[in-house]
Amino acid sequence: MARNSLNKVTLIRNLAADPQTRATGNGLTVCNFTVMTNEGYKDANGSWVDRAEAHRIVVFDKLADICAKYLVKGKKVYIEGSLQTRSYDDKDGIKRYTTEIKASDMIMLSRDEGQGGGNYGGGSSNYGGGNSGGYNRPQAASAPTHQAAPPPTFDDDFGPEDDLPF
Repeated sequence: MARNSLNKVTLIRNLAADPQTRATGNGLTVCNFTVMTNEGYKDANGSWVDRAEAHRIVVFDKLADICAKYLVKGKKVYIEGSLQTRSYDDKDGIKRYTTEIKASDMIMLSRDEGQGGGNYGGGSSNYGGGNSGGYNRPQAASAPTHQAAPPPTFDDDFGPEDDLPF
């Protein structure tokens, strides 16, 4: 099996609906939600065309608990994870396949009243209590006051030692 492959997905967009949470038979928390992305392009006639795409996200364990607690429809999130395809049998016994994003990291990008953004990932407990919504934001450093340096000057006389092959 090749070990030098990459399966990585990064999305930034808003939740299309509130997350749905459930527990597996062995007590593992699973959270599912959908993130919508869109892209635009011009067709052959020069008309602008918008295309929307729904991405199913699945999150497990502690990160699932965090998503269930803090995410709501319309909240902007950063999701990082990998693609996974799984099969299941529908109610008529037909085998179906679905591709979803198994999230490993989540960052809340939009703020609610009384809550800050947060960086949550990998099921770790990067969150705490308090009024910050579970995220301890570093204090902004004051900008140093200094004079801007003059722009560099470039000499246009190139000699033979500066001969470039392209």
